[in-house]
Amino acid sequence: MIFEKPVALGADHGGYALKEEIKQHLAAQGIPYRDFGTDSTASCDYPDYALPPCDAVVNGECGAAILCCGTGVGISIAANKVKGIRACCCSDAFSAEYTRRHNNANALCMGGRVVGPGLACTLADLFLNTPFEGGRHQLRIDKITAIENR
Repeated sequence: MIFEKPVALGADHGGYALKEEIKQHLAAQGIPYRDFGTDSTASCDYPDYALPPCDAVVNGECGAAILCCGTGVGISIAANKVKGIRACCCSDAFSAEYTRRHNNANALCMGGRVVGPGLACTLADLFLNTPFEGGRHQLRIDKITAIENR
């Protein structure tokens, strides 16, 4: 894993089962993580479970976040409202890899009703093990940061 700090995990009820699968997968590989909830399939609101993991990434407590909701879209929208977070909603290997290579994403979002556990673990592995290429891509990240800071 290229991140030296724990992975922050968060999910609402629609992503709970997928988060639990990812948690087991990380534990089996010895990858440290912090689970920010939810802890059941009881209905809850994804913004409440996007903010704490993203705050942990931004403040340096965690290296990256993996967030899940029903589609992955809602939690990614919420995550992207946190200054310093570059969240991506992925359901394919190419996007999970290249959002790290080119976008230096620090939050991977997936849908528990869209992505099965096997694919989710593959996407998490790609995301956590792919380095940012920098170079011309850093210029684009700088432009994103300028938009965020305006």
